[in-house]
Amino acid sequence: MTGAATAGIRAPRFAERLARARAAAGAAGLDALLIGVGPELRYLAGYAALPLERLTLLVVPAAPGSPLTLIAPRLEATPARSCPAAATGAVTVATWEETEDPMALVASVLATATGRAADSLSAVAVSDGMRAAFVLSLQGALPVARFSLASAVLRGLRMRKDSDEVALLREAAHAADRVVEAIAHGPLVGRTEADVAREVRDRLVAEGHEHAEFWIVASGPNSASPHHDAGDRVIAAGEPVVIDIGGQMGGYGSDITRTIWVDGGDPALGPDADFARLYEVLRDAQAAATAAVRPGVAAEAIDAVARDAITAAGFGPNFIHRTGHGIGLEGHEDPYIVAGNAEPLETAMAFSVEPGIYLEGRFGARIEDTVVCGPDGPDVLNELTRELLVVRG
Repeated sequence: MTGAATAGIRAPRFAERLARARAAAGAAGLDALLIGVGPELRYLAGYAALPLERLTLLVVPAAPGSPLTLIAPRLEATPARSCPAAATGAVTVATWEETEDPMALVASVLATATGRAADSLSAVAVSDGMRAAFVLSLQGALPVARFSLASAVLRGLRMRKDSDEVALLREAAHAADRVVEAIAHGPLVGRTEADVAREVRDRLVAEGHEHAEFWIVASGPNSASPHHDAGDRVIAAGEPVVIDIGGQMGGYGSDITRTIWVDGGDPALGPDADFARLYEVLRDAQAAATAAVRPGVAAEAIDAVARDAITAAGFGPNFIHRTGHGIGLEGHEDPYIVAGNAEPLETAMAFSVEPGIYLEGRFGARIEDTVVCGPDGPDVLNELTRELLVVRG
């Protein structure tokens, strides 16, 4: 097992990201950013390191011109040195042996970079997902430092996608479109949700995803459960199926939801008037929320557009989640399209727009696209139709 580099991002991007991160850390009054394994490390160094019990840590001192160091266990030296930031010389790699204390190496690297003893540093930020054991050990090595979360510094950088990231998100979205279209056209009737979910996973990989991350296949009354876990229920003609799928392609996420109706080839088993009305309201709300996307509009305003339309149609209590979430190296990241988030959208922010309506015990529906905020409006990455697909199954 080895770590891997984030594919598809041009190597010079990482030096640019590190420079911006260093400047942001300085502006925040930090001595350094301490970045462990996870999305922040992939973003800054292009290194998808293994989440081991051994410490891997990117040290980003705030002082201009100070050395940037990727600390890694010696057995991971090759993948660490192969990551884009190290391969291009933007960071140096320092390794530690099995019998050494990695925190002593961290203290030494920080002292060299800052010109101060590690036990005198006043403020550092650590990546959000860092193991508690590592955080506690770092606190012991930096006894007077105030610790905070690196996301407070990095979120503004990561939310605004560069052209490489948008290209990867678009490619992933198109691949996911093709998977949903293939699944929607069956066969479905007589198969279990779990069996269809397995096909989703296989098709996502066949379409170029490194791996599938989620595969919601929710039929009949299960369609009213937004995060339904595909199970042994057999799909029948005369009911809806919510398909919500995604994974990573080139390190960046896909996320699409479509709701279909399976009639088994019998028009008499098509959608009834109640479902047809529900779907029409949902489709129009999703379209209106998407159309409202543009720079300067508050994230919560996009949520309000979808929610107000659904509420006006009498389904307000049945829309039970936020309208969207950021998409990038993580499936859920900033910005969140939810009431209470007054942060204005900016060009190149990427997020989902996914209202849903759920009638417990009967049926539900959701429509989801990945959207990038363009300079003049929405850039919708998914191209699959949002009209209700009535399929033979």
